[in-house]
Amino acid sequence: MIIDLRSDTVTKPTPEMLAYMMKARVGDDVYGDDESTNELETTAANIFGKQAGLFCASGTLSNQLAIKAHTNPGEEVLCAKNSHVYLYECGGIAVHSACSVNLIDGDFGRMTAKQVAENIRLPDIHNTATSLVVVENTNNRGGGSCYELSELEAIKDVCHKYKIAYHMDGARIFNACVAKHIAPISVGVLFDSVSICLSKGLGAPVGSLLLGTEDFIQKARKYRKLFGGGMRQSGYLAAAGMYALVHHVDRLKEDHDKAQAIFHALASKSFINDIYPVATNIIIFSLHDKYNAHQFHLYLKSKGILTSVVSNTQVRMVTHLDVSFQQIDRVVDIIKNI
Repeated sequence: MIIDLRSDTVTKPTPEMLAYMMKARVGDDVYGDDESTNELETTAANIFGKQAGLFCASGTLSNQLAIKAHTNPGEEVLCAKNSHVYLYECGGIAVHSACSVNLIDGDFGRMTAKQVAENIRLPDIHNTATSLVVVENTNNRGGGSCYELSELEAIKDVCHKYKIAYHMDGARIFNACVAKHIAPISVGVLFDSVSICLSKGLGAPVGSLLLGTEDFIQKARKYRKLFGGGMRQSGYLAAAGMYALVHHVDRLKEDHDKAQAIFHALASKSFINDIYPVATNIIIFSLHDKYNAHQFHLYLKSKGILTSVVSNTQVRMVTHLDVSFQQIDRVVDIIKNI
């Protein structure tokens, strides 16, 4: 049996989710007629304290729509240097929005308000002006690190002072909320826009949401059409997201517990050079002596365990609802016996 720890994007819909999808009330979403999509957008917006939502095919699309809607060509986006919007969205900030990027060396991807304030570029004949700050919570390449609510509030104050838009790439925001024991609305109200993903830990097959004001979402909806992202009977997919919001949020703590079990097994091995702190469902570690990252990845693959090589020295594992505690026990036993 294969144990797939490459990502939480590999999850498949549960039988209950599939059954709920078949009950979707669909129409043409480009015309605004898809009832299940409308319900999902409204529900998610309410959860995060926003006025409106927009269902998108991916988190990359929802992030890029936000950046496009918040900025003008020639301006600057400020984010952590390991941000998904910078590393893994195909240069979309430059391609779609014609903006430059100011990269902050954060603490496992977490910027401080002081760093943000020190790196804002004001309008000047020589400079690109900073028009948007993006935080990623949890931070993927930071090992699933989470912001403290107080730091997000402090960054908000900086953005407000300089009249700069504030966007959260919340691909795994529910993981952060569960880990920090805070309500999503407490985070959502701080931001001008929020992107949330349904197809990672929540287990939906497809989809992310962009949330913001009515005017902002109407602008983003136009850009979604421009980018080729308009969908028709999207309600079948939206229904999966709706089911996930109702049934799959609280169970994320199980994924965090699974990650902790793997973390402790790895921490006991002499060939592990370093492990990022594990706050949620992502484990990133480097090796020395017996294995390099690729060799360790291949060894685990030979044992039926799939992982991701995220750099020349680092391996990533991600726990999710399709990996049982029994399978985690097997992973732990294999690691302990290496």
